[in-house]
Amino acid sequence: MKKINIITLGLFSAAALMTSCSESFLEVESFTQDFVDTYYTTEEHIGQSLVAAYSPMQWNDWNGSQYNPQNLMSDLMADDVYPGGNGPSDNEFYHLMANYSAIPTNCMSGMWSNMYSGVKRCNDLLKYAEASKSEISAENYNSWTEQARILRAYYYNMLWKFWGNIPFFFENLEAPFKAPQLKAGEVYEKVITDLEGALAMNAIPTRWDDDNLGRVNKYTGYMLYAEMVMYQNDETRYGKALTFMNEIIGDAGYSLLPDFADLWQSENEWNSETIFDVMYSDNQTNRGWGAGDAIFAGGTVFPRLCGCPQAFTDLGSDDGWGFSPVREATWNLFAENDARRDASIMDVRALTDAMGDDFKPRYQNTGFWNGKYYAYSKNVENALGDKQLNYNNNLRIYRYSETLLNAAELELKVNNDAAKAANYVNQVRKRAGVSELSSVDLDAILNERHLEFVGEGKRYWDLVRTGKAASVLVPSDEMGGVWRNKAWTENKKYLPIPYTEMSADPALVQNNY
Repeated sequence: MKKINIITLGLFSAAALMTSCSESFLEVESFTQDFVDTYYTTEEHIGQSLVAAYSPMQWNDWNGSQYNPQNLMSDLMADDVYPGGNGPSDNEFYHLMANYSAIPTNCMSGMWSNMYSGVKRCNDLLKYAEASKSEISAENYNSWTEQARILRAYYYNMLWKFWGNIPFFFENLEAPFKAPQLKAGEVYEKVITDLEGALAMNAIPTRWDDDNLGRVNKYTGYMLYAEMVMYQNDETRYGKALTFMNEIIGDAGYSLLPDFADLWQSENEWNSETIFDVMYSDNQTNRGWGAGDAIFAGGTVFPRLCGCPQAFTDLGSDDGWGFSPVREATWNLFAENDARRDASIMDVRALTDAMGDDFKPRYQNTGFWNGKYYAYSKNVENALGDKQLNYNNNLRIYRYSETLLNAAELELKVNNDAAKAANYVNQVRKRAGVSELSSVDLDAILNERHLEFVGEGKRYWDLVRTGKAASVLVPSDEMGGVWRNKAWTENKKYLPIPYTEMSADPALVQNNY
């Protein structure tokens, strides 16, 4: 399937906006707010601002200053991976996060700026579209507005889950560029209410055609809604979330892909199970270490970041940087016949053992790596830029299996229907090749989510929202006790707000960390 349209449009739009119109480099043109407001008054140009609103979704893996892939950033705080790398000082904030020791001067800050960039760009689109509504077709106005509001909710969802008590604005700021800081519950209520309003517009499809892959669809909004409602434990909205899940389940266009391993092959992206991916491509992409704005578009660095530090010809793989080695305890969770084990976790122990002293392990090596995003050479062969940065692996955000497991949990909570819940869980288990369950409870569903989503950044949030984090995320003597010697406590729910943000606005109240 085609998978580069949004990326290509983003590059084209950026190039168009950065090209100077002056006849001489000595003539300086003022790019004031008046120029921006004048530019974004046509349908074509407002459409470009929508493409720009999508761009920050790609930045978390590397934004030029930090590697913050969103699945890894949450997995570090869960119980499936170690930080790894070259040692405790290599991306030190990874190790601090894993030990619940992050501090404002050494913490994840890239995602903070990336997601606020996304919020700002969504606000821009909404402002431009409203101001020039007469210049846009009704179809495009409604579609673009709904997309921007879902995207904005997506960006705020990330900020809300990681930081909780955050500066909040639905209209972009003016000097001195300070927004009121809302409590986490207030952020949730504003975002979820606006998301409900966006979904009520019903202006975007349940699945886009091949030329528009990468756009949020109606079901993206449904899954985001369920994620937020379930994380907040908002019982008043469980019913609506369940209705949304049932609508997806009733859509014949979505189903489980028969072979779990096939889900992670680049040629199978945007399959019957895909509800939403963050798109990456190696197709002539030029993302590079020194390529200016090109760092923000094209492929992804994540497969190299989380890969074994050894290339294997037999696997057709490149060497990685050794971050996020998977715990042996995670491998042991799976039944031997569970198809998800070998697809989710790459076991290279036999290969490295055969190398003897020629294999140079990195810090916290286990021999197990993220198999869903392994650094296969074929996935970067078409890149024009730096190979390490341009893998074509889409980041899977919402899959149909999550719809089924969401529905199972909500059926228990809303209707106490254990039979229906078991049916949903067993569809996932049957695909995995493991025995079906005669009945399920919430613990069984949580366990199934653990097995299904290893390496996808779901586990930590499940532990927090179900009240299990304090009992599961405890000190361990693994890796000589340097992996985790502190326990998760309620005051660790939110990361510290980066020091740069606190110093820019003294009115901000720091999270209790």
